[in-house]
Amino acid sequence: MTDQKNNAIEALEKIFHEPNRLAIMSAVCGSPGGLSFGDLRDACELTDGNLNRHLKVLEEAGAVKIEKQFVDSKPRTTVHLTDSGLKRFNEYLVALEDVLRTAQQAVPDEAPAVSIPLGKTARA
Repeated sequence: MTDQKNNAIEALEKIFHEPNRLAIMSAVCGSPGGLSFGDLRDACELTDGNLNRHLKVLEEAGAVKIEKQFVDSKPRTTVHLTDSGLKRFNEYLVALEDVLRTAQQAVPDEAPAVSIPLGKTARA
């Protein structure tokens, strides 16, 4: 059991494990056509600067693609999930599910029950 636990913990990609990047990836996964910078900022409740910083990390890791274009003479930034980003994020979610299941099973029976919804993966 310990080897399986360690493997699951090691499989957690640190890039996605940061709460704001987890929120960003989750939001973009739910938008197959990508999300505008403003919509993503609002969905994740981040400042422009904070979102920019996290997007740069995710883009450098190849998890997202940033598209910049002009629409009606106004700049528009759209964030898209890459194919490899989706694959890696799904692998992260499976590993996180394993870690959470192990933690939940380790809680003594007399402790109050905590329900962790498991078994869902991101879809593009």
